[in-house]
Amino acid sequence: MRFAMTSGRAVGTVLIVLALVATLAGLVLPSDMLAGNRASAIARAAWQDDGKGTWKTEYGPLTAMDRDFLRKVRAAGLWELPAGRSAQERGTRKSVRIAGNHLVDGHTELDKRAVTAGRAMNVSLPTQPTGSQQEYLDDMEKAQGEEFDQVLVDHLRKQHGVVFGLVGLVRDQTRNSMIRSLATRANAIVLDHITVLEDTGLVNFEELNDVK
Repeated sequence: MRFAMTSGRAVGTVLIVLALVATLAGLVLPSDMLAGNRASAIARAAWQDDGKGTWKTEYGPLTAMDRDFLRKVRAAGLWELPAGRSAQERGTRKSVRIAGNHLVDGHTELDKRAVTAGRAMNVSLPTQPTGSQQEYLDDMEKAQGEEFDQVLVDHLRKQHGVVFGLVGLVRDQTRNSMIRSLATRANAIVLDHITVLEDTGLVNFEELNDVK
């Protein structure tokens, strides 16, 4: 009888401790991370709500995330196209020049698609790189020789990694056929760019989590 009571108390104590641990984890960790969706949480944080709700279009509902994705595709072309051209002209490694070819081809296509979609659904798009994007271009302009190769790959690989998660999230959730088509193509192009940048042998994987 005493053994049964002791066992019961021990089990009760364990259950209480487990409940406290679970509660503490829920308070400290984001729910997406608890669900094993760290990448999803990062992707969700990568887009900005313009506060204009969901629009009705002939291509289907256009959400704030859809519009932000469209603007980000356009903004990417505003700095990655010049970066790609610089890689073609200034890359000291053949692999960097090849990456430049892919960047120019891919973002030329995505830029045209984004502009077409923006006009079709009356979404205003950026016309200049953001402050951070201009800083990336300035860093490349200042760098010379092999340093240029490294600076270019560092900036481009990090930023492609950030946008890759958002592309997947939009492709999964959008109900707009034009945005879905753009996201499908962007997914293939961004993955291609990640691959050719890694093929240069200059990617520092230890620093990829330190994205600014």
